[in-house]
Amino acid sequence: MGDRVLTLPNLISFVRLVGVPIFLYLFLVVRADVAAIVVLAVGGTSDWVDGWIARRLGQVSRLGELLDPLADRLYILATLLAFTAREVVPWQFTGALLARELLLLLSLGVLRRYGYGPPPVHYVGKTATFLLLAAFPILLLADAVPDIGTAAAAIGWGLGWWGLVLYWVAGAMYVVQASRLVRQMRARRAAEVAV
Repeated sequence: MGDRVLTLPNLISFVRLVGVPIFLYLFLVVRADVAAIVVLAVGGTSDWVDGWIARRLGQVSRLGELLDPLADRLYILATLLAFTAREVVPWQFTGALLARELLLLLSLGVLRRYGYGPPPVHYVGKTATFLLLAAFPILLLADAVPDIGTAAAAIGWGLGWWGLVLYWVAGAMYVVQASRLVRQMRARRAAEVAV
């Protein structure tokens, strides 16, 4: 893994990050729902592009490993809060996703206390993120275009609920992984004290 900053995958991740405030402005301030759908769809569907390009071009970097999940989380959080504010999704759905984020934040705090960084991203978490980022533009489309609202809502909620379930499954996997690391570190420290 390299520590280069100026790479094509990092540029893509940075553009995805810039898309978050643009989406919020379009959706909440000017209420340009069609433009907001486009920004959201591009940001969500390009989630896998930066990683694929990084592996293909041999440009995997530590910055990229941090930027990609950061962009994913910001898209999910910003979209959830904006959708809840405009009543596109119910607050219970938002609360369930935010509770998972809080659980992972607490786990990360414990890991850092023991000298560990964030655990590597698991494919279940990536799948959950993909499903959620695919669901959001479809749910917005269902809300913005009543003629296709029923079909789009069914597809969007199907993706959204599966994404929520897998998001929690991935969160549980990260917590188990974190607890194993903490137990190993405690056992190592106990062995050092005993010697």
